[in-house]
Formats: sequence, structure tokens, C-alpha cells
Amino acid sequence: MDRPLLERESSRRCWSYSTLTSWLPILSWLPKYKLRYLQMDLLAGLTVGLTTVPQALAYAEVAGLPVQYGLYSAFMGGFIYTFLGTSKDVTLGPTAIMSLLCFSVVGEQPHRAVLLSLLCGVIQAAMALLRLGFLLDFISYPVIKGFTCAAAVTIGFGQVKNILGIQDVPHQFFLEVYYTFLKIPEARVGDVVLGLLCLALLITLMIMKSHLGSDHGLVYSRFARKLVWAVATMRNALVVMAATLVAYSWDACGHPVFTVTGHTAQGLPPFSPPPTSDTTSNGTVVSFTEIIEDFGGGLAVIPLMGLLESIAIAKAFASQNNYRIDANQELLAIGVTNIMGSFVSAYPVTGSFGRTAVNSQTGVCTPAGGIITSVIVLLSLAFLMPAFYYIPKASLAAVIICAVAPMVDYRVVINMWRIRRLDLLPFLVTFLLSFWEVQYGIIGGVAVSGALLLYTTARPKIKVSDHGVLVMELSSGLSFPAVEHLSHIIHTHALQICPPRSVVLDCHHVSIIDYTVISELRDLLRQFKLRTVKLIFSGLQPSILKVLLAADLEDFRYTDSLDEALQMESVSLISD
Repeated sequence: MDRPLLERESSRRCWSYSTLTSWLPILSWLPKYKLRYLQMDLLAGLTVGLTTVPQALAYAEVAGLPVQYGLYSAFMGGFIYTFLGTSKDVTLGPTAIMSLLCFSVVGEQPHRAVLLSLLCGVIQAAMALLRLGFLLDFISYPVIKGFTCAAAVTIGFGQVKNILGIQDVPHQFFLEVYYTFLKIPEARVGDVVLGLLCLALLITLMIMKSHLGSDHGLVYSRFARKLVWAVATMRNALVVMAATLVAYSWDACGHPVFTVTGHTAQGLPPFSPPPTSDTTSNGTVVSFTEIIEDFGGGLAVIPLMGLLESIAIAKAFASQNNYRIDANQELLAIGVTNIMGSFVSAYPVTGSFGRTAVNSQTGVCTPAGGIITSVIVLLSLAFLMPAFYYIPKASLAAVIICAVAPMVDYRVVINMWRIRRLDLLPFLVTFLLSFWEVQYGIIGGVAVSGALLLYTTARPKIKVSDHGVLVMELSSGLSFPAVEHLSHIIHTHALQICPPRSVVLDCHHVSIIDYTVISELRDLLRQFKLRTVKLIFSGLQPSILKVLLAADLEDFRYTDSLDEALQMESVSLISD
């Protein structure tokens, strides 16, 4: 076989393997796997697993679903992400924000939540395959922060009723606030005491973990530090276990003083396709099309927010731990997770910041740690479901409140006020509308951000200075929304005064131009010629100059620099 043919075959094999590893990142790290990695992945997976189980149970409450659905949603991500994920730290599963969004779209309907997971996964996977991740760039930081702050307040206050042990409180935020305060006299003493104790314990352990010193020093001090770190990291599991034991003890003594989770479905979920239709309580069959219509804008908001949350987490930890991620591959991993999760009765999931932080701090080496976490969730489903009957709702509420409290970031408001106050507008629109309907908050915030972006495009800054000839410096590209503004400035300062004045357009910042602008420039050049003054272009980039020359504009003059334009005009004035 000749040499060129061999080289082509070798190149084809290399390209095929490279393509395969880009779609299956596990092939890039699995051949290099070491025993030391296994030890660290086992430790991290175990630690995250003990954090995941109580959080999954609690987030199912936020989503308005039976608690087992939180566990159904918590194990598929670990398996899928091991094969498709590009971050060693990220853990996929139920989160507070996705649970709130799910509740806002499907209410307390498990079958629809599962179908929503499938549809979200399909949309996310399609976005990955079509390389549409850039759409996330249109959701600005103020919108994200406004949404997360509102979500934290909504979720946190929504758990106050469980701390108080009161029933029949509406889910709409403003009604929820009203009826929670109205029903305070109905609060159960047992739930209040237990809930406050759980909150106090969780906050104490969080503070202890944040104030741990360095790992240097005597052996016993290092051991004590690691013990405190382990207890504080697994605080959710320990507090829920202790509360469950207390509730069981009181119940065994014939004093059921706590509101408990109650009966839950036991065992692993069946592997079956998600339902594509639904039946109401009165026996009416709701078709697939009608369900899609009921989902409304949530079908666009939930996939985008899931992607945004997970990719932001992945980028943050990739930067912190000095490696790179593939954003489109992350989209694919989340999409496939939600698709496969819908076959085991999961609702939409995404990356969890809290559990990812635990994963990273425990020293995870590869995404294989997620498999250990998933196995722990599966073991909980298989063997511990009867014990979940006695989990007090007040303890789960305490877990949720402590999880979402750090999301209320008041410092971001101070920073926006100090840096650019206009950014507070999309922040406040998103924040306030999210209390009405979560998806309206995001849509409203994106709309306001888009309007501000369009305004800056339509009204670019034009600096006018007098150098014997008027110089107008354009600060950005010229596109059709800005045409009227540019024309108005030129007419006001040069053409509508007596006598008319020549103008030098400093275009060294201009990198984009379109047909509408060309048409307006043609008219302006004609107006200048009628008044026997000149319009000179300076500092044109090669791509812009090529377009202007192709337009064959009459009386078109240009120079490479502003100084040349000023010199040209001064020579013209002397000769006149």
C-alpha cells in the first residue's frame, strides 16, 4: 500500500477517535484512571450521596410532588454525566430553582412533571446538537440574579408553613404570605420547636465549616478539623436522621406531635416511557397537544434556565480547578439526563451548586464519583423508603431554607448601584414579576434587557468636537436602528446651521454596516454636495471600506486617519 494512502487511513482513524472522544468524554480520562482516583471518587461520591438524599426529598416538596420523586430524579444524572460530562466536579440532580419552575408549570401533577422532563431534555439535546448554546448569552447577569433572589425568597417563605405545621395554605406567593400569617394561631408547637432546632443546628454547622482553620498544626487538631468538616458537610443527612428518630420515638410512645412525610411508594421506579396524555379527577382525558398548551412559556423557560444554571456552575469550578469544559457537550449531558430521567419518573434536573461544591471540596478526581452518589440514592429507594414515613416536614423545610438563603445576594444590588445603575431595571423587573409568575419574571427581565440593548444600538454615542472642521466620532457599529440618530446629529450640527459646515466622520470604532445605513449615507453625501461642503470618512476598517466602495457612493471621500482628514480639509479651506 502506498504511503499517501496509509497517511489518509491514519488521519481518518485519528479523526474518528477524536470525534468519538468529543461525544464521549469518558474515553479521554478512563484509560488514565488510577487506584488513587478510585479512592477519592468513592469518598466524594459517598459524601455527596449523603447530601443528595435529604435534599432530593426536600426539593420534591418544593416541586409539589411526593417525596419519592425527588429520589427518582437524583440518580440518573450521575450515570449519564459520567459518560457525557466534561467537568469532574458537576453533579446533576434536583435543585431548588428547577423545583420551583417545575411547580409553577405543572402544579402538583407528577405525570406532567415527568413528561416535562422528557420535553426539556429533547429541547436541550437539540440545542446542543444544533450548537445553539449562544442563546443563553441573551439572559443577562442582572436577570439571573433577580430571578435567583426572588426564587430564594419564594422557596424559603414557602417552607415557613411546614416549620409552623399549618395546613391548607395556597401556593400563589402573595396569598401564601397572607394565609401563613393568618394561620399562625394554628401552628403546632412540636413542628415549631423541631423546625427551629433543625435550623439552629444547620446554621451552626454551616458557620463552623466556614470558620475552619488551615490543615497545618498538630495531628489531633488536623483530625478535629477533618471531623468537623465531615459532620458539617453531611449536616443535612445528620439533621434529618436525628429529626426522624425523634419523630419515630414520639410516635412509638403514642404522641404524634410532628407533621411527618407519611406513606411513600416503595422500591425503585419502573422503567417505562413517560405518559403522553393525562386524565383529570373527573375522568376527562387530556391530550398531548393540550398538555403542551398548558405548559405554555414554561416549556421555553425551564430548559434555558436548567442549561444556564448548570453551565455557570461548570465554568465556575473549571476555572477554580484549572481545567476546561465544552459548553455544548454539557448541554448534551443535561439533555440526555432529562430524557432518560423521564423513563424513571424524574422531573427536570440540572447542576447543583451546593452539591458540586461538596464534590469539589472532597477531592473528586473524575465524573465517576457521580456513580457512587447514584448508587446511594438507589439503595435509599430500595431499602429506606419505609423509614422516610417518619421524616418530619419541619426538618425538610429547615434543609431547604438553609440551602436557598445564600441565594439572596444583597451585595449584587449595591454593586450594580455603584457600577451601572441602569442594570437595576432588569434586575427589579425580574425580581418583582417572579413573585407573580416565575416565567413572567424571566421573560420580563429578558425583554427589558433586550430593550436596553436595542436602545444602545439605536442610539450609539457620537462625540462631536470642533477642529476648524466638525469631527464626529462614532463609538460603535452602524446598523439600521442607528441611522435616524446619526442623520439627526449631522443635520443639527452641520447642515441646518448657517453657513453649513464640513464634517469628518471618525469611523475607526465601526465594525458593522448594513444596506439601510448605505442608503442614508448616499442621501447625506447628496445633501453635503448641494450645500458645497464635504463629508469625509476616516479610519475605516478594510471590511467597511470594501462595502462602501462596492456601493459606488457619489462624492465619497475617505482617509486612513483622522489627521489626514483634517489636513485634507484645511488644505481645501486655504485653496478656497
